[in-house]
Amino acid sequence: MVLVGALCPAAAQAQPQSTAALATGLHISDGRLVEGNGNDFVMRGVNHAHTWYPGRTQQSLADIKAMGANAVRVVLADGHRWSANSPADVAAVIAQCKANRLICVLEVHDTTGYGEDAAAGTLDQAADYWIGLKGVLAGQEDYVIVNIGNEPWGNTDPAGWTAPTIAAVKKLRAAGLQHTIMVDAPNWGQDWQGVMKANARSVYSADPTGNLVFSIHMYSVFDTAAEVTDYLNTFVNAGLPLLIGEFGGPADQYGDPDEDTMMAAAEQLKLGYLAWSWSGNTDPVLDLTLNFDPAQLSSWGKRIFNGVNGIAQTAKEATVFGGGTPGDTQAPTAPGTPTASAVTATSATLAWPAATDDVGVAGYDVVRVSGTAETKVGASTGPTATLTGLTANTAYTFAVYARDAAGNRSARSATVNVTTGSAPAVACSVAYRVVGEWPGGFQGDITLRNTGTTPISGWKLAFAFADGQTVANMWGGTAAQSGGTVSVTPAAYTSTVPAGGSVTVGFIGSKGAANTAPTAFTLNGGACATS
Repeated sequence: MVLVGALCPAAAQAQPQSTAALATGLHISDGRLVEGNGNDFVMRGVNHAHTWYPGRTQQSLADIKAMGANAVRVVLADGHRWSANSPADVAAVIAQCKANRLICVLEVHDTTGYGEDAAAGTLDQAADYWIGLKGVLAGQEDYVIVNIGNEPWGNTDPAGWTAPTIAAVKKLRAAGLQHTIMVDAPNWGQDWQGVMKANARSVYSADPTGNLVFSIHMYSVFDTAAEVTDYLNTFVNAGLPLLIGEFGGPADQYGDPDEDTMMAAAEQLKLGYLAWSWSGNTDPVLDLTLNFDPAQLSSWGKRIFNGVNGIAQTAKEATVFGGGTPGDTQAPTAPGTPTASAVTATSATLAWPAATDDVGVAGYDVVRVSGTAETKVGASTGPTATLTGLTANTAYTFAVYARDAAGNRSARSATVNVTTGSAPAVACSVAYRVVGEWPGGFQGDITLRNTGTTPISGWKLAFAFADGQTVANMWGGTAAQSGGTVSVTPAAYTSTVPAGGSVTVGFIGSKGAANTAPTAFTLNGGACATS
């Protein structure tokens, strides 16, 4: 990652050619992505790392849909860097996307950082992989977008991106692929030197069908509102199709992405966005869910799914699935009053009488109610949901909304009150230390030790800061903070603490003049000793 450079001037404005006669399924019309019937389609979804977690994909796609997404970008490999996903595997992914009523963006990840990362493959190799999948992809133009290669150029001579991108587009079209093609930017996807922006017209013109969409990845390079809006508006004003194919919100060592502006601008301009990523990152700071569990949304996940301009608020299902048809403005009826069962210290199951709708109920959203505030805590496709990750000895109030495929939302159900049980005794100790301090900030780590005789899995550690400290970034776990109270849930690689063993999470925090260490810790609601 590098600092933001000067952005190149936008290409001369010109309207894309008419493609009505050439359109097959999803296509570009007047600079916008539309369905085969001409209905505007604005992606609101996430990325999922299928090639590294193939056993998670079937459930993950169902969960992503249940959270309200209308699209998913799926990581594949062409065999250059990672084992190639076979035609049968890709066909199964497409079928699962369709079964869950998700538009499927398929991407080859082996190209990431070409020219700077010696392990990366070329766009030409990726194009050959797609051509080898032609039999699987044919006939799926209504449901699938082909993203030739992920972040296919690093920061070394990014001007070299243009010619291989044009060549790959032409190669796919010459082979007969009719799908909308997506191309990622250089500079590890962030185009901080403006190469894609300056050459977008020539790349677009290389596609004889005109069915090509550009993808910008927005991370810490885009840490001001002006940078975000200037980039997006350049493409919109030029009539060139664009979406945010990846983006992050949590701060990293390079900066703090302005995700609020990204989401607001995408909604204002009716551009798609696909957040990175569902779960399974080596550094879990960008995991939307913990351990692939939709009931354990990270703070990043809560922002994407339930926040302002988020997926739950803005996603509309593609009309190709038979729902969300233009003109469907009637909301479902309110669900019946929920009841609670199987209440434990950390979970509860809710059930409610189903809602009805003139077209059909697509799913339900469960919210926690606290005064006038609501927080989405779960989703399901049927009239029941199991909520996990609750705190022991805590009173909750829950309610339910129904939604249809057009995105119409019902009135809220009546509420149900649930008080969780006492936490079981735990055998643990916690060591907290400050590794280093500087004006306004510090680095800390927390070691959780299992002093018992059986492993601890799926843990949640809680503590409180006394001096207004905040956690800015964490590795080995994911932090959620409300006031001074912090809760930490594990990364995939720290999720189990073996008997007699320990795990450590580290973090960067902000502070004022004082930086008093926390004095008490609870694990899954039970007190831990300190050491």
